[in-house]
Amino acid sequence: MNKKWILGLILLGLIIFLATNFGQYLTLDNAKAQQIALDDFINANFALAALVYFLAYVAITAFSIPGAAVVTLLGAALFGFWVSLFLVSFASTIGATLAFLSSRFLLREWVQSKFGNKLQAINQGVERDGAFYLFSLRLIPVFPFFLINLLMGLTPISVSRYYLVSQLGMLPGTAVYLNAGTQLAQIDTLSGIVSPSVLASFALLGLFPIIVKWLMAKLKSPHSYNGQS
Repeated sequence: MNKKWILGLILLGLIIFLATNFGQYLTLDNAKAQQIALDDFINANFALAALVYFLAYVAITAFSIPGAAVVTLLGAALFGFWVSLFLVSFASTIGATLAFLSSRFLLREWVQSKFGNKLQAINQGVERDGAFYLFSLRLIPVFPFFLINLLMGLTPISVSRYYLVSQLGMLPGTAVYLNAGTQLAQIDTLSGIVSPSVLASFALLGLFPIIVKWLMAKLKSPHSYNGQS
């Protein structure tokens, strides 16, 4: 057994352990309780609290631990909208990139065997539309984000492009959750965070880069120039 297999199995075991033992704490009710308990500590130790939250969020995303949405809401309630937007935006992208790298270099065989049927569609989308396709996936969650992180690691997309597109693509959704999180005490279910009109707006926003690319291709085609002559 080579080193990649050993490291991959260790990482997979750690993911299962963390999800099994800590996932139950990342619930909405627990987040609301923690908000009250942590307010005083954060007021006295703001920088330390922000750093701990940032590192914890990176770990939750990197290890695909269920409950990131709840931690996002809690961040907004604890730190306010703008500070939490900065923390969550960068932490989630760094964590997603670490998951992407683990899939590419450590968990390739496991991800391929587990989600290979979904990989073909993503590969075709990446080959056809490149970064535009990833941007759309980030804006419209057709696949869960943790699955995008793992599957994208098996595609030819570069790490730098993956990071940049993910940073931009996840930002609108992050802002929506954080805006809801500022009213954490009044939220009873995660399903009530966004309205159908907001979801429709995100769908249109996700289609925007593909529409722009199609329009640019039409403008650049010889037929369009012939039509102008």
